[in-house]
Amino acid sequence: MAQREKLLEIKNLKQYFNEGKVNEVKAVDNVSFEIFKGEVMGLVGESGCGKSTTGRTIIRLYDATGGEVLYDGVNVHGKKSKKQLKDFNRKMQMIFQDPYASLNPRLKIADVIAEGIDIHGLAKTKQERMEQVYELLETVGLNREHANRYPHEFSGGQRQRIGIARALAVQPEFIIADEPISALDVSIQAQVVNLMK
Repeated sequence: MAQREKLLEIKNLKQYFNEGKVNEVKAVDNVSFEIFKGEVMGLVGESGCGKSTTGRTIIRLYDATGGEVLYDGVNVHGKKSKKQLKDFNRKMQMIFQDPYASLNPRLKIADVIAEGIDIHGLAKTKQERMEQVYELLETVGLNREHANRYPHEFSGGQRQRIGIARALAVQPEFIIADEPISALDVSIQAQVVNLMK
């Protein structure tokens, strides 16, 4: 049997808020696990137990209070150069729980999806950029005509598809999905799960 390749290793991860104060909250306390390439892992627990905080800490939206997050053997926390951060941000993406709050309402959908393409220089021309946007829209079951619309013109299910397209735009190796279907209508949930598969 071929040896599985370890992609992510979480060692004794801690995320405390208001550390050392009376109202200190130990949102994540000493969590360890591993994820291998090609693997899907679910983090299960009651509301408020620290699932979202774990995901956000892994991806550096929060600075870890303690422990290590090793991605391809490299600790993603601590001091990093701009280039190191940029490379890491391309490899790992997040799809958020609330499709209403996670899209910038002032940007057209094309610009929402292409944000990562622009940051990482993944398109050489405006035409190539738009072709990538159109392909991503079609990948998530939307039309290229949607590119020039704004987030408020879409339903919750459609917005979550846009969020998935945005995450896929930089061809990440690893995606953190923070309850991406919980805010959606039950009839849409299966579609989004199938899409993610």
